[in-house]
Amino acid sequence: MESSIGKRLEKYTIKRPQEVLLVRVEIAGEEDQIAIYKGFSSSLMRPTSFDPDVPVLPEEAKILNIDRVVSPYHPEAPRYIQQGLTWEDMQVLLAQVGV
Repeated sequence: MESSIGKRLEKYTIKRPQEVLLVRVEIAGEEDQIAIYKGFSSSLMRPTSFDPDVPVLPEEAKILNIDRVVSPYHPEAPRYIQQGLTWEDMQVLLAQVGV
């Protein structure tokens, strides 16, 4: 069984710890922004559950775009590697690191 989108993105950041992924998504009709870094996900717009079994990025989420940012992430002055990636673009990068 293939891993969920959220788990795959988390695994990517484990393999590329110098990057933070900022994922803009739509969940149940509402936008959210999720930061993924070193295997952990956290919502930047709403509370994140303490329970690691509760996915921050649910399967029904629609990915609007993904930005790759240099770690450490500074919200006031992010250093972008790439901006506006689609899920299809990101899948190429996931394949490159074997996720």
